[in-house]
Amino acid sequence: MKKKQQQHPGGGGGADAWSHGAPLGGAPPGPGSWKRRLPLLPLLRFSLRDYGFCMATLLLFCLGSLFYQFSGGPPRFLLDLRQYLGNSTYLDDHGPPPSKVLPFPSQVVYNRVGKCGSRTVVLLLRILSEKHGFNLVTSDIHNKTRLTKNEQMELIKNISTAEQPYLFTRHVHFLNFSRFGGDQPVYINIIRDPVNRFLSNYFFRRFGDWRGEQNHMIRTPSMRQEERYLDISECILENYPECSNPRLFYIIPYFCGQHPRCREPGEWALERAKVNVNENFLLVGILEELEDVLLLLERFLPHYFKGVLGIYKNPEHRKLGNMTVTVKKTVPSPEAVQILYQRMRYEYDFYHYVREQFHLLKRKFGLKSHVSKPPLRPHFFIPTPLETEEPIDDEEQDDDKWLEDIYKR
Repeated sequence: MKKKQQQHPGGGGGADAWSHGAPLGGAPPGPGSWKRRLPLLPLLRFSLRDYGFCMATLLLFCLGSLFYQFSGGPPRFLLDLRQYLGNSTYLDDHGPPPSKVLPFPSQVVYNRVGKCGSRTVVLLLRILSEKHGFNLVTSDIHNKTRLTKNEQMELIKNISTAEQPYLFTRHVHFLNFSRFGGDQPVYINIIRDPVNRFLSNYFFRRFGDWRGEQNHMIRTPSMRQEERYLDISECILENYPECSNPRLFYIIPYFCGQHPRCREPGEWALERAKVNVNENFLLVGILEELEDVLLLLERFLPHYFKGVLGIYKNPEHRKLGNMTVTVKKTVPSPEAVQILYQRMRYEYDFYHYVREQFHLLKRKFGLKSHVSKPPLRPHFFIPTPLETEEPIDDEEQDDDKWLEDIYKR
């Protein structure tokens, strides 16, 4: 202790500590004097080499950011750098920001086939969209199923930019979204016995349905009286254009797609339609078993169709659906039926294939099918209410207008 007191006021360690001079009276420098001197020291020691190192580091960071943006992800050297420095990040410590959880699938397309009950399904979807909060996207175009390449691109762009989860519905042949760089949505659809679909279409164009006795006049104003009252057996036997190919080749193009060969009756279009059903359609049901179709849709897409069967069976809904039944429908002669069946052999091949796949799904879910084997000839029936709803695609009226009239009632 005595040695330290002797060395403190003199030279040696004290001189080194107060090399800039001690204040009068030998007292050590106060805190204020150190604050005045310390800020000058780093500036005096900053060299050009240090400056160059900082600029090089900044340039490397900028180049890394550019590589990240152009390549869609971090460059390899940034990944290596992160591994070297440690894998902990802000997101690891704090977690990602909360995001909207979307149901899967969140993109559904119902490219509904004309005269296959879609009028009922659309009405159900409008009720369900309000109940479950999904985005039901419809189209103002009702009479164009075949599109040019530019029209396909435009429609796919409009669908893909819709708010998710969405369900888009329109009469349109299958669209390949991935061909134009879009995300392929999930498809659903419903078909029916081809001859029964044809009969419903034939008489609906002439006589309409129970929504109004004169609505067929609005739908086909240019149809001549002799054409309107043309006997269907005569139309088939005399090979009128409306009762022959390619007009009878109607269902398959909805599943084959937009290729020109999809509109030519033959094996190529048939096989391509089957492939698309297997690869792109979550469910293709048959109208003759509509309740089972709705039940499976509720199982597969609960965020869209939960509770649909209860709504469908509601007496008020069935009362509204009865208004869309085609009127004045008759059955052709046996000879005409046989000719019609031969002309629609590709349609029946596809229908039987879809029905077989549908029954397989029903068995997997424990639902019994009462139809054992497809008949050699089509079985015709006079449809009951809710089985022949919806106009043909090339003459269809605005869905929104019809629904507004229903809600007003």
